Amino acid sequence: MESFSRYHGDDWSPERLAFHQNLEQFAERVGLIVALQGNGKISQDNAYAEIRQLWKELKGSKGNLLDPNSKA
Repeated sequence: MESFSRYHGDDWSPERLAFHQNLEQFAERVGLIVALQGNGKISQDNAYAEIRQLWKELKGSKGNLLDPNSKA
């Protein structure tokens, strides 16, 4: 089900492509969580916790892929 758009950056690298895909996946998952919460399938607290965890994962991915010297 995961189809990624093309990365069109002037500063293309395999790491930037991987982060771009992670970013797209984050956006897709947040959209699904928001839809579940909006339809009453999960609570606001659960939705927030899920999105917060996804954010932490994305932030770690950015640190590992784009700035390996950072402590994400």
